Amino acid sequence: MADPLLALRDYAKLAPWNIRDLSTIAGGILDGAGVTPINSAAQSRPSDRTIRFYVTRHLMSAPDGRGTAAIYNYRHLLQLLAIKLRQMEGATLSAIEKDLAESPGDVLEKRVASTLGTVPPPDELMADPRSVPRGRVARMLANRSREAAGPGGSRPGQSLTPGVPVDSGAWYRMGIGEGLEVAIRADHAAARRPDLRARVAAAVARALTESADEEAT
Repeated sequence: MADPLLALRDYAKLAPWNIRDLSTIAGGILDGAGVTPINSAAQSRPSDRTIRFYVTRHLMSAPDGRGTAAIYNYRHLLQLLAIKLRQMEGATLSAIEKDLAESPGDVLEKRVASTLGTVPPPDELMADPRSVPRGRVARMLANRSREAAGPGGSRPGQSLTPGVPVDSGAWYRMGIGEGLEVAIRADHAAARRPDLRARVAAAVARALTESADEEAT
């Protein structure tokens, strides 16, 4: 398992972000870590409006710039993750504000990584439609994938999926109904883990069901 602190620091290389990408990346990290809220009212995915509220309450530092030109950095990501994690534990905003005020950057980073336990690498965000950043960040992630890939689309001498040889002809096939299956090439980011493959299969099955329901009505 990758060191969560090192995995978290990998996101610093993608900064800075606009507010939409900050909320998307934070939500993707929380979902990928599989953190379950103790407080059922806590939402794991922060919205743009939520971030603006945290800035207004001084829970998060003010961004560089204003309005649509506002820019957020790695420190903002740590603050946002820390707030959501503490909320999911049932902490009040006043208690969270006190915690953040008493936590230097390095302490905050280690605390967030420790609480998450598992931090999905940035490349895995591209496998979840809800977590895919746009614009510059999306291009950076795409370039990272291309640079890490060999001529055949996989890392030289390494399979992206344990147990599957590096071969562009290797595929995972998952049945989603009678006469239907989903195929994912083994060197695709969505094939890296069983839960990612299952998520893709479930999404396709759900889309087909919804399409059939619409046709029936």
